[in-house]
Amino acid sequence: MSSVQLYKSRAFVLIWHLIAVGQYYYAIYFDRYFVIIPDNLNIPKMMRPSEYGGRSKFLTYWCMILQAAYFTICLINDFIGTNEVAPQKTPLIRKLKDYMLAAFAFPVALNVGVTFWTLMAIDRELVFPKALDAVFPGWLNHVMHTNIMIFMILEICTSFRQYPSRRNGLTGLGFFMACYLVWLHVIRHFGGIWVYPVLDVLNLPQRIIFFVISLGFSVGLYLVGEFFNNLIWTKEIKQLKTGATSKKSK
Repeated sequence: MSSVQLYKSRAFVLIWHLIAVGQYYYAIYFDRYFVIIPDNLNIPKMMRPSEYGGRSKFLTYWCMILQAAYFTICLINDFIGTNEVAPQKTPLIRKLKDYMLAAFAFPVALNVGVTFWTLMAIDRELVFPKALDAVFPGWLNHVMHTNIMIFMILEICTSFRQYPSRRNGLTGLGFFMACYLVWLHVIRHFGGIWVYPVLDVLNLPQRIIFFVISLGFSVGLYLVGEFFNNLIWTKEIKQLKTGATSKKSK
């Protein structure tokens, strides 16, 4: 790669990360201060921001915060870290960036997006009642449930990262999902509501099965991200492994 090509690549990645950061922070700001959902709106009780837990009840909101944090770290890495395939010494910010995408940003974004649009296709009243159309902008809905997937795929295609060991990556993902599961039960205990309507009609054994399936789905998405990353960056990963083998032989 020539120096001109390298400059263009760095410039593109920097601009791309600026766009992502701007989009997510603006969406969070707009949702917080300009989306007003009246208490008398014809939507299920658990969907009202005024209920216990507010907007943070939903995994979608956690995902938005996560995406904003991830792309902020990407931007910091662009300035003080490195996007090289095999740097002599990998900065901490780069290690954090690589781990966050693998363990959190990619699987959670795909989980939220795929689940939301699947349920929308089955029965939109379960996830986004028609009554919300009057107060919740369509573009914001797409930022929260469509762009999160598109941006993650673009991120994997435009920036190389070294995936952590599968054990370490899945441990992080499991911890994240466990935290959200605990939060669901906190809301149930103190707010008296299940965040998602389906949980209202399930008994305890069925809920346990539901949560296990949800975790299994997240693990599957982690493996999809790992596979996709290895497919896109096959040449670079081989280069990295060859370099590591050479260092050991010396």
